[in-house]
Amino acid sequence: MTSESRSYLTTPIYYVNDKPHIGHAYTSLAADVMARWRRMSGQEVFFLTGTDEHGQKVEKAAEARGMQPQAFTDMVSEAFRELAARMNYSNDAFIRTTEERHKRACAALWTRLQERGEIYLGHYEGWYAVRDEAFYGPDEITEKDGQKFAPTGAPVEWVREPSYFFRLSAWQDRLLAFYEAHPDFIAPGTRRNEVISFVRSGLSDLSISRTSFKWGVKVPGDDAHVMYVWLDALTNYITALGYPDETGELWKFWPADVHFVGKDILRFHAIYWPAFLMAADLPPPRRIFAHGWWTNEGQKISKSVGNVIDPLALIDEFGLDPVRFFLLREVPFGNDGDFSRRALIGRLNSELANDLGNLAQRSLALIQKNCEGRLPAAGPELPADGEVLDAIRALPGQVDEALGRQAFHEALERIWVVTRLGNSWIDAQKPWSLKKTDPARMLSVLRHLHSLLRCLATVLLPFMPGTMARMLDQLGVPEGRRGLAALASPMPDGTALPPPSPLFQKIQDEAA
Repeated sequence: MTSESRSYLTTPIYYVNDKPHIGHAYTSLAADVMARWRRMSGQEVFFLTGTDEHGQKVEKAAEARGMQPQAFTDMVSEAFRELAARMNYSNDAFIRTTEERHKRACAALWTRLQERGEIYLGHYEGWYAVRDEAFYGPDEITEKDGQKFAPTGAPVEWVREPSYFFRLSAWQDRLLAFYEAHPDFIAPGTRRNEVISFVRSGLSDLSISRTSFKWGVKVPGDDAHVMYVWLDALTNYITALGYPDETGELWKFWPADVHFVGKDILRFHAIYWPAFLMAADLPPPRRIFAHGWWTNEGQKISKSVGNVIDPLALIDEFGLDPVRFFLLREVPFGNDGDFSRRALIGRLNSELANDLGNLAQRSLALIQKNCEGRLPAAGPELPADGEVLDAIRALPGQVDEALGRQAFHEALERIWVVTRLGNSWIDAQKPWSLKKTDPARMLSVLRHLHSLLRCLATVLLPFMPGTMARMLDQLGVPEGRRGLAALASPMPDGTALPPPSPLFQKIQDEAA
C-alpha cells in the first residue's frame, strides 16, 4: 500500500463563465476516488476543488447577463458547489479566487517573484484568445473565412498593451532538467512528450498582467494592472494551504501529490506553474495528470450543437453511483472517450446488476436461509478455495498499484476479474446442493463468499460510496472496520447479517 502519511489532491478551479458539465464532474470524480482510497489506506488527505472567478470572459459573461461580476460569480460558483454535493465528492475545501485570502496570497507570490527579479514591466502585442485567456505565437494561428483561430479553436485578436512579464524564457533549461529528473511529473506519457517538445521549441517571457479589463486581482503597487488569470488561478493551490504563511497547519500538505486537469490546460500547469514556484523558491507539485475529453455519441460536445451532457440529469435518470462507476470504467483515464446511453445502461445491467449485484444477493440470501442470518465459520481450507482466497488477499494491493498510476479503469477491471471469479466459483461449488451432501462444506463456502464480497465492497467504496456502504451494511461490517487494513482481520463468527436487498436495478430502455 501507499506509504506516504499525507496526500494533497486537487481539481482545477473551474471557470465560472457557464454552468458545470460532464468534464467538470469527471475531473473531480477522479480526485475524489483517489482521496477516498488514500484515506482508506490510512493517509491524512486534503482534497481541494473550487472556482476560478476572474478574467475577461467572466467580466463579459456578467455583462451579457446584466449583472455585476461579483453577483454573477456568486451565482455560478454555487452551481459548482451543488455539483460537488450531488456527485458526493469528499472535498475538504472549496476555494474561490474572489476570496480575500486568495488576493493576499497572489499579492505575496507576485511580490516574492518581483523581489527575486523574475518580473519586469514592458508591453505586449500578439494574438490573444479571450476564451482561453492565453496568447499564442504566429506559428500556432490558423485562419478561416477571415477569422484567425488558436489551436483550441478559440478566435484570437491582435492585442497591444502595457504588461508585466514573468521571465519564463530563463526557465527553459531548468524546466527541461526538472522533467528529466522527475519522469513521473507529467502523466500520461504522451502528454509529457508534448510538453517537453513545446518547451524545447523555445519559451518566451510570459505576460502576467492586463490593463484592458478590471475584473481581477490588482497588481501590488500598480492598480492600473490586474494579474493575468493564470498567475491568479494557479496560486489557488497554495492559497488553500495558508500561503504565504508556510508555518500554518495546512502547509504540511505542500507540495501537491496530484493536480488533476483536463488536457486543454496542461501547458499552464506543467510549464507556467512549476516555473512560478521554482522562481519563488517553492517546491513544484509531484504530478500533473491530464485526462482527455468526452464526446457525446461520437459527436464533439458543443453548446451550439445542443449536446452538452448535464451530469445532474444523468444522476436523476440512472442514479449517482452507476454514473460515478461508468465515467471511470468506460475509458482509460487520460484518453479521450465517448459517452453513450447504450454503454452506460450496458455497464449498469451487466456489470453492476448482473455480476456484482447478483453475486451479493445470491450469497447473502443463502447465508440468511441456511445460517439463521449469521456469519458461518470457515472450515478447513481446501485446494478448491485457493484461487478465491488468493484473489481476496491480492486484490487490495493490485487496486492500490493501479490507482497510484491514476489507472482507474485498470483498478476496476482487476476488481471485475475477481467479481467474475466469484460468480464462476459459486456456480462450481453449488452451496445450495452442499446443504444435503456436505453441510459443513456449505458453511465454509458461504464464509469464503462473504469474505470475497467484503473485499469487493471495500475496494469499491471510493468509486460507489453510497451503494458500497449499503453492501457493507448487509455484510455486517461496522463503519469503523471499512478501511483497507481491516481486511486483514476476519469478521467474528456468528456476526448477525440483516436480510439482503438488491443493490442495483436494471434499466429497461428501448432507446438504448
